[in-house]
Amino acid sequence: MDPDKYAPDDIKKLKDINPGQWPDFILVGGSLTIVHPDELIINIKKNFDIPVALFPGSLLQLTNKADILLFLSLISGRNPDLLIGNHVIAAPHLKQMDIEIIPTGYVLINCGTQTSVEYMSQTNAIPSSKIDIVVATAMAGEMLGLKLIYLEGGSGASHPVPSEMIKAVRDAISVPLIIGGGLRNPEDIKKAYEAGADMVVLGNGFEDDPGLLEEAGKIRNELRKMSFE
Repeated sequence: MDPDKYAPDDIKKLKDINPGQWPDFILVGGSLTIVHPDELIINIKKNFDIPVALFPGSLLQLTNKADILLFLSLISGRNPDLLIGNHVIAAPHLKQMDIEIIPTGYVLINCGTQTSVEYMSQTNAIPSSKIDIVVATAMAGEMLGLKLIYLEGGSGASHPVPSEMIKAVRDAISVPLIIGGGLRNPEDIKKAYEAGADMVVLGNGFEDDPGLLEEAGKIRNELRKMSFE
């Protein structure tokens, strides 16, 4: 959920979903975020017993209101501020916050359109055909000690991260794998999970069709049940 796009009705959309299909986490953040995320996070926590994970696009989005911080390092790019520079500035402040910090390797994949993240970060996304480069990038991230790898097609992506790329990365790393961007129907979500995603992120897909989140919850629950049988 992007604080800049947030409206009170967005909370109502979540309330309409069967609690059994609620998301595991609610990610809060955005590429620009003029509005500070505190109000949105407080409102979410008033209404739901769902952990809120901060997904910051800049230092201005840091807050202790969230439960979790995805400490993003943009390992697909070569912008030093987003690899380590901003992290050095943020570290003393984060040390004083009561928030779980998860080092996360953020990998931008070109899924058909230039995304806001790509433009704002002044980095190039890795072409979706370059599976070997994405696999090597994910492996390097894990070897550096990152605890999550996030393959991001970006907000408004014309198509999702390819299944063959997800599978190749899943086979190469042992840390959890997150997939986001371009997931607009249950078939795409199921393909991502079946290819090896541990989590999928719905942004525009949820905004355009709130029922998609409940469908995603059903798919997640069915596949988890199958994995235990």
